[in-house]
Amino acid sequence: MSESEFDLDLEELSSAEDFLEYFEIDFDPSVVHVNRLHILKRFHDYIEGVMPMPEDDAERRELYAGFLNSAYSDFVESDAITEKVFKVFHMYEPVSVEIPLMDLTTQVESGAAKV
Repeated sequence: MSESEFDLDLEELSSAEDFLEYFEIDFDPSVVHVNRLHILKRFHDYIEGVMPMPEDDAERRELYAGFLNSAYSDFVESDAITEKVFKVFHMYEPVSVEIPLMDLTTQVESGAAKV
C-alpha cells in the first residue's frame, strides 16, 4: 500500500506551527511557544483514540484538523500543569495518608515514639 498525498504532507511537518498552518488553524504564537509539545502530544492522543481511522484523505484531514484545533484550544483555555498531558506530571501527585489516632497513642504509651 503506497502512502497517500495527505500522509506525505504530514511527513513534511515538523513543528506545532507547521501543523497549525497546514490545517489552517488560527493561533497565538505565544500560546504555541509555551505549549508546543503539549499541543502535539494531545493531538496525537486524540488521533490514537479513533478506531477505525477513516481511509479517505479528505475525511482524515477534516478529523485531524478538528483534533488539532481541540488540542490547541485546550492550552488556550488551560495550561500544561492542569492538562497533565505527559506522564511526568502524574509521577509526583500528592498522596494522602491517614493514621488512626489510636495507633499514635499506642506507640507513645509503649515508648516506641520519642518526641
